[in-house]
Amino acid sequence: MHGLREMRAALVNGLAQAFLASVRAIEDAGGAVVVTGMGKSGHIGRKIAATLASTGTHSHFVHPAEASHGDLGMIAPRDVVLALSWSGEAPELANIITYTKRFGIKLLAITSRPESALGCAADIGLFLPAAEEACPNGLAPTTSTTMQLVAGDALAVLLLERRGFSAHDFSRYHPGGKLGAQLLTAGQLMHKGNELPLIAQGATLSQGIVEMTSKRFGIAAVVDAAGNLTGVLTDGDLRRAFQQGFQDMAVEMAMGRRPQTVTEDVMAAEVLARMNDARITCMFVVEGQKPVGVVHIHDLLRAGVA
Repeated sequence: MHGLREMRAALVNGLAQAFLASVRAIEDAGGAVVVTGMGKSGHIGRKIAATLASTGTHSHFVHPAEASHGDLGMIAPRDVVLALSWSGEAPELANIITYTKRFGIKLLAITSRPESALGCAADIGLFLPAAEEACPNGLAPTTSTTMQLVAGDALAVLLLERRGFSAHDFSRYHPGGKLGAQLLTAGQLMHKGNELPLIAQGATLSQGIVEMTSKRFGIAAVVDAAGNLTGVLTDGDLRRAFQQGFQDMAVEMAMGRRPQTVTEDVMAAEVLARMNDARITCMFVVEGQKPVGVVHIHDLLRAGVA
């Protein structure tokens, strides 16, 4: 926490301007962000590269030792190099630094020492406060690696915000696991075509029961002659009709007239949240005013959204 407080204070003393300058340099270059670092800084660098890549900024990690044996070819003329070294004196970075100067590649540095070899060579320095390590001996990289990670994450968030990177963009890079399930859309999970329970306005309740039973969702969309959604008929509506003494009336006499709907592009996590708020188990997917699909809460559970 001490290191993060010092970073926050440093933002008003030039660090914020360095972040903005770094973002502009990356945008102006138009290539990838090549992250490099040795030891613990290298491990943090790999995570920063992964975060940048997953949020829409082309990025990869180059190990500084491997760079000297051919991997310098992974750095293209329009790229920007982001080098991490807490001391700024990691000798393994020397060849990468020389390469950036030789070919005019922008060099960004995350270090605690502006006067170090890396700090002096950098075109833009994200100079972090030299906070003490949390290790009792003051030696093991703890506070320093946390601060480096925060700096990298902040850079990634600044870039995605300026790009207008949305949850839909995010979903392209996260198709797997729990997060991938939450980023599925209603359109990807919905039942459509012949599976869609539809009843024409003017149909009778008995016809509605047949449609609801055959489609097995416990709900049916009531549509007008133009195919627009005018209401929904649910199991609850049928129970209330039976309690009042069942008559084979027109469906619009029993239907609910304020159906909960979503569009195809709504994220699955939001569909689930709306269902929970409304205490319902099904939701129709509409295009304009026309129902094109239906999502059941079981579809969300099977996909792993909940």
